[in-house]
Amino acid sequence: MPYVNIRITKEGATAEQKKKLMEGVTDLLRDVLGKNPKTTFVIIDEVDTDNWGIGGETVTELRKKA
Repeated sequence: MPYVNIRITKEGATAEQKKKLMEGVTDLLRDVLGKNPKTTFVIIDEVDTDNWGIGGETVTELRKKA
């Protein structure tokens, strides 16, 4: 029973994009490891950019610099 947790920054991923991620990960586990899609769990957590840090800075700060 695979469990996959995907974390992305909350920056407007659409429901369709998230559905494609879930389908793609499920298909990959089926094709590579022979896992049953009916028992494969995929959870997507969306994290505010103020709560995601890289190199001591928030993604919000990094986006402003870019």
